[in-house]
Amino acid sequence: MPKKVKVSELVKQFQLEILAGEDGLKRGITVDDLYRPGLEMAGYFHYHPTERVQILGKTELEFLQTLDSENRLDRMSRLCDEDTPCIIITRGQEAPQELLDQSNEKSLPLLRSPHATTSLISRITNFLENKLAPTATIHGVLVDIYGIGMLITGSSGIGKSETALELVKRSHRLVADDAVEIRQMSDGQLVGAAPELIRHLLEIRGLGIINVMTLFGAGAVRTSKRISVVIRLENWQQEKQYDRLGLDEETTRIIDTDVPLVTVPVRPGRNLAVIIEVAAMNYRLKRMGYNAALQFTNKLTETIADDFDDYE
Repeated sequence: MPKKVKVSELVKQFQLEILAGEDGLKRGITVDDLYRPGLEMAGYFHYHPTERVQILGKTELEFLQTLDSENRLDRMSRLCDEDTPCIIITRGQEAPQELLDQSNEKSLPLLRSPHATTSLISRITNFLENKLAPTATIHGVLVDIYGIGMLITGSSGIGKSETALELVKRSHRLVADDAVEIRQMSDGQLVGAAPELIRHLLEIRGLGIINVMTLFGAGAVRTSKRISVVIRLENWQQEKQYDRLGLDEETTRIIDTDVPLVTVPVRPGRNLAVIIEVAAMNYRLKRMGYNAALQFTNKLTETIADDFDDYE
C-alpha cells in the first residue's frame, strides 16, 4: 500500500490558511511532485496530473483574471478534480470566487500561503520527499566516522554496540543503535536515523542502557546520516577464505539501493573500532581516486613482467 501524507499534515507543517473545502483535509498526498497548472488555465487538460498538489502563483491567477466568467468557471471546475489532494495559492493572493465555490462544492481543500511560489514549492517538495520516501528498519548500529556513515550489522551479541562505544570514545558520532530507520530519498541516497524512543541511547551488555549525549556531550551524537558503507561483522570461520587485498568489492541492497559492503571477521584480539575507522578512511580515499589494493596489484604485475623480461 503506497504511503500517504494527509493534507491536514501539510496545513500544520507550513501553517497554511484554509480558504475552502475544509471537509477534504483528510485527503491523501501520494506523490512528492508539485504542479503549476499553466496550460490548464488556457483550457488544455489532456495531460493534467490530477494526483499532484496544485500550486497557483501570481502568473496563473493573473491569467485567470483575463478570462470571462464562463471560462473561469469551466477552468476551476476541471481543476478541482476528485483525485487532486489540494490547491495552494501563494503570495497571499485572493482566491477567485469560482475557485472558492468549486472547492466547497467538491470538498477540495483550497489553501493559502504568504510565501513566494518558488520558495514554497521547494520547502513542500523536501517535506513530501522525506515523508513519502520508502523506508526500512534494520538491526544494526549507525555511526558517523570522519563524515562517512558506517552501518554496522551482524548477529546479536557479536559486539556492534561495544564497537560503537569505542568509536564514540575516539571522537566519532553515534546516530542509532539496535534499530536503524532508513529512508531512501528520490536520488537513491539512504539516510539512517534512530527511532525517537531510543535516540542517543546505547545498550551495552552487562552495563545496561547509557545515554551517549549525556555522557559524552552533544558532539558525540547526530540525528541522521547518509549511509555510505555497510560493515558486516561475522564470527571468524577457519575454513572461509577472506579477501586479503581488498580487490573484491561487494555490495548489499537496502530497499532499492546497492551499498558497498565490507565483511569483517571477529576473533579475540582484533580491534574492531580501529578496523572500521580505517575502512571509513579507505572509502574516502577511494572516492578521491586512490585505491591502495589496485595500485599494489598493478605494481606487482609490473614487477613480475620486468622479472620475466630479465629472465628471457
